[in-house]
Amino acid sequence: MSGCCFGSWLVKGRKAHAHTQAHAHAHQDANVSLRRDIKLFSYKELRSATNSFHASSKIGRGGFGTVYKGILNDGTEVAVKALSAGSRQGVNEFLSEIQTITNVKHPNLVELLGCCIQENNRILVYEYVENNSLDHALFGSMSKIIELNWSRRSAICIGTARGLAFLHEELEPHIVHRDIKSSNILLGKDFVPKIGDFGMAKLFPDNITHISTRIAGTFGYLAPEYARHGQLTKKADVYSFGVLVLEIVSGRSSGKANWGKTQKFLLEWTWELYDRGQLLELVDPEVGEYSEEEVLRYIKVALFCTQAAAGRRPTMTQVVDMLSRPIRLNEKELTPPGFFQESERLNDSLPSSSNKASINSTTQLLSSPVIITEVDPR
Repeated sequence: MSGCCFGSWLVKGRKAHAHTQAHAHAHQDANVSLRRDIKLFSYKELRSATNSFHASSKIGRGGFGTVYKGILNDGTEVAVKALSAGSRQGVNEFLSEIQTITNVKHPNLVELLGCCIQENNRILVYEYVENNSLDHALFGSMSKIIELNWSRRSAICIGTARGLAFLHEELEPHIVHRDIKSSNILLGKDFVPKIGDFGMAKLFPDNITHISTRIAGTFGYLAPEYARHGQLTKKADVYSFGVLVLEIVSGRSSGKANWGKTQKFLLEWTWELYDRGQLLELVDPEVGEYSEEEVLRYIKVALFCTQAAAGRRPTMTQVVDMLSRPIRLNEKELTPPGFFQESERLNDSLPSSSNKASINSTTQLLSSPVIITEVDPR
């Protein structure tokens, strides 16, 4: 079969037409109305673009499938994300990703170009981002080749923050990504960061302060209040972003206990260094020359983002401001970070009244004249 990959875009009460049982399951499991305004690719076209999904075209692998580099007939380079066959969970994430980011455009977000569902094939087509992912540049084999000086690292932090601020505060409805991590930050031309992989994302209407949902994300980046209780707010993304900044500054992974003599995790070690007044020990030796004042500000912004009480964390718009300008942070308002250990049992208790009170707090994060007020977390 060739041509259009969706037999029907609108799922109605009667059984949708489908060519295979897997195609029908894709519609049935998602329980959503599919959009008409996304480009449809045929499987034949994408197979040709990727040299029959050859291993030499593979550029990455995620939780639900493999990503290949492809070249369309018109010469356009694309990233082709093919989901693993038979994964019903993958179908949900696949359709969620289509619904969430169709026609969402921002310089710091990966653009979805189209998709294909044909027989048992479920494929997303993205713009091609030439410098792979941030985790390759920081921790992988490319870390020895790619020069990530401080100028590039600071630009990656600010660009990622701008992308998140757009998702959280400019889009309607707002979007919480739920899986901000180095492997989901792609690096385009001149290392411009682009947030990718929206399979876990949730839509937040303007009048909603939190969503109770199943836990999704990656250990090392999970906000403790979300990991323990499943109550999702935008502040979960803010926490993950704070951890990401620490990785960018240090060149070390947050998921490995490889800091200090007691084998602390990255965030724990950062807080210990903050207490000692030795934060510059955190900086990756590969950074090269940098402004100590600026690097210290970035680390402290990351600590504001990872505070235990979600309501004390800044919004992403405030984070962009704090990173972009030489603002003197009000460290008297900085409280210890929240930690979640992988061995902790999820959903073990409801938030205490004191935690609820902290969420509805009014917090001054920066020295005068900037005052930050939070009534409800978003």
